[in-house]
Amino acid sequence: MFHVTKELDLTAGHEGLVVGLFERPEKFTGVLAGLDEKFDGQLTELVKSGDLSAKLKSITKVHTFGKIGAKRIYFVGLGKEKDLSFDKLRAAFGKIFKQLKVNKHVETAVYLDTFVSEELDSLDAAHALSEAMALSTYQFDGYKQKSNEPEKRLENVTVYSAAAEEEDVQASLTVGYAFGKATNSARTLVNTPGNLLTATDLANYASELAAKYDFEVEILDKAEIEKLGMGAFLAVNKGSVEPPKMIVLKYQGKDDWNDVIGLVGKGITFDTGGYSIKTKAGIVGMKTDMGGAAAVLGAMEIIGEIRPEQNVVAVIPSTDNMISGGAFKPDDVITSMNGKTIEVLNTDAEGRLVLADAVTYAKHHGANYLVDVATLTGGVITALGLHTTGAMTNHDGLYEQVLEASVEAGEQMWLLPLFETEKERVRNSKVADLNNSPGSEGHALVAGAFIGEFTEGTPWVHLDIAGTATTSKDYDLGPAGATGVMTRTLALFVERFEPIEK
Repeated sequence: MFHVTKELDLTAGHEGLVVGLFERPEKFTGVLAGLDEKFDGQLTELVKSGDLSAKLKSITKVHTFGKIGAKRIYFVGLGKEKDLSFDKLRAAFGKIFKQLKVNKHVETAVYLDTFVSEELDSLDAAHALSEAMALSTYQFDGYKQKSNEPEKRLENVTVYSAAAEEEDVQASLTVGYAFGKATNSARTLVNTPGNLLTATDLANYASELAAKYDFEVEILDKAEIEKLGMGAFLAVNKGSVEPPKMIVLKYQGKDDWNDVIGLVGKGITFDTGGYSIKTKAGIVGMKTDMGGAAAVLGAMEIIGEIRPEQNVVAVIPSTDNMISGGAFKPDDVITSMNGKTIEVLNTDAEGRLVLADAVTYAKHHGANYLVDVATLTGGVITALGLHTTGAMTNHDGLYEQVLEASVEAGEQMWLLPLFETEKERVRNSKVADLNNSPGSEGHALVAGAFIGEFTEGTPWVHLDIAGTATTSKDYDLGPAGATGVMTRTLALFVERFEPIEK
């Protein structure tokens, strides 16, 4: 996929040569001066005339007419050097790789040194390049009949970089690509229809991941779930003909099983809303209600590739939420694994029920810190829109580490409050310890507060990705559809994690 070499070979017959261009005085200098000489100074003239733009993410294609070996040069605008961030650089790479895909290139070269700034070195640029390449060229092939004509995809990228050792650049490219590829794995899971991705299918996928990366795996079937008393999880499954699965993956990166990070992902493979049934418009797209599970599995794929010195347990409660004569109903009272009873007021508030037992089970496996991820509420979309993940926490120090990871991943989030008023609302039941839906006001807040009741003081961050798990528009780093959001954030959080005071 990637071939790294120090010496820029302008005689090599690449389909394209990708070059970064900062806003500078109207003259090519430094590493670009030699390239301009090959064109007798005409590239400088293109800059002066405004035909070659350095505006951030602008793409200018210049045919070489045999002056160098590459057939064409793609200039990528990077804006002002002092303003270039890793996030902007990744987006710029995403745009050019989308363009190369449209142009059906199977091979290209990148002059990496032209993408290096005072703040971003060659290794940063290499990571941004490979991550963006994987993310931006992703496509979900779907189930249409395939054309007999083989599809052209970018398969080989030559990276010219004299500013760092070849093996270091190669390592950064490998890591960046692993981050992008795992996010694509999460995207594919979310894009897959519910009839083709049941709880059993999701469990099989997790088992394959475990075999590949030598994780410890545990898949609880219905009888085992019943034996453990996971009444909240089982209630959601009652209307389904598909058996539930509690999926557990363990990665041990330390000698002792301590300071364990628990990643908990909601795995509802399709959500009808149950007897609190969704509208005919609202039910469409509910195959994506396992976006939290996909993010956790994607993060585990990255963890399997980079092997951080951390301990991680991933817990995924998976079922669909269906309607039948045996389905759970409003006014039912159920008992969770930790013994708390729950009055069901809304069967469409099922995600928090399965997460309640999953959080308890993550603690059973030794989790000292908890991060749950879920497409949980429409309320978070009302509050924060479609581009920001809502977060809640009972521990500021843990949240700060998750936030730092999200900034690096380019996945923005915002902290929502966890006040006593919301806690009291979910505790307000005349017949049970808790109720699962105290009303639509502050819906995202009470959903998070409900899950928080099961953390029992364990440092915890809740991530509601209902708005960010999918997108209706193409963007620099991917197509419309599933985004794989929080896959990279979770992996970076694990990789960078520092144990905290509880």
